Amino acid sequence: MPHTYLNPPNLFNSTQYGFSQVVATRGGTTVYMSGQVGWDAAEDIGAPGDLAQQTRRALLNVERAVQAAGGGREHVVSLRIYIVGEHIHNAAGVKEGLLAFFHPQRLPASNWVGVPALASPDFLIEIEAIAVIS
Repeated sequence: MPHTYLNPPNLFNSTQYGFSQVVATRGGTTVYMSGQVGWDAAEDIGAPGDLAQQTRRALLNVERAVQAAGGGREHVVSLRIYIVGEHIHNAAGVKEGLLAFFHPQRLPASNWVGVPALASPDFLIEIEAIAVIS
């Protein structure tokens, strides 16, 4: 079954920030992914101080994870995004990354959380995802 993306007019327009207010699903296989960061398979962060670059790399890792379960980025229905320190207040690169990565009519529901630190001092962002594969 397809997912239903809802952005009620009595809630703020979240699509401009790269996410939907509500995603409804029915049936299918639910896939829970661990938080993904900008590391590649060799544990190279690529861009230690660049939030936008780490966002793009983390989203590609989300895609790789959902592909391992037989799906694709179009199956991602929810994100929990952890952003370190003051970067939460300068997160344009996160918004741009989400808008470039997901189809504009299929934006996952999302929660952005500011945190003091992640598992490595090089990590500026970690993205946890849930997908439903029909």
